[in-house]
Amino acid sequence: MELILKYFPNLTEIQIQQFKALEGLYKDWNSKINVISRKDIDELYLRHVLHSLGIAKVIDFKANSSILDVGTGGGFPGVPLAILFPECQFHLVDSINKKLKVINAVSEAIELTNIKTTHSRVEAIEETFDFIVSRAVTTMPEFTKWVKGKIAKTQKNDLKNGILYLKGGDLTEELKQYKTVKAFLLSDYFEESFFDTKKVIYLPLKHRM
Repeated sequence: MELILKYFPNLTEIQIQQFKALEGLYKDWNSKINVISRKDIDELYLRHVLHSLGIAKVIDFKANSSILDVGTGGGFPGVPLAILFPECQFHLVDSINKKLKVINAVSEAIELTNIKTTHSRVEAIEETFDFIVSRAVTTMPEFTKWVKGKIAKTQKNDLKNGILYLKGGDLTEELKQYKTVKAFLLSDYFEESFFDTKKVIYLPLKHRM
């Protein structure tokens, strides 16, 4: 938890309590339904919570922004971002229902009211969103096919609507077809070695692709 306060010192008391509660809740649920790998659960704040919040170093979502989290798994990056941006709406989608059960239980326990979960493939979601976030569920070309037509027309934020994708490693080949893509190095924001190869990939997308 000290890690979160180190990089996000201006949290409200409610946000601090919500972030603090995550460790106990996820450890308890993980013993019943494995949503986080055994080796990662002890580093929940570094590998999952702070990693998710890397997106918040790239963009400060304006109130009433809508964000779709694709393949959310145990709720990352959606849950930490929903705590940090209580005035935004987050829709978390996963094809594995038991993972969403964990997210719903965690959200209820910390009284997080700006999250909606759907058990579905993302292609079946018919709404549009300001931003689509995810953590390395597939390659970018495949991902853009999945989320085609899901970007809202109206701009609210300083960045143009699009994809914010948490990914690591050498992405030169994967991203070469995108002229407008930007890579933000998380090592520019966080000093822990875990972030040395981690990035936020930002790809602005038009309303109808």
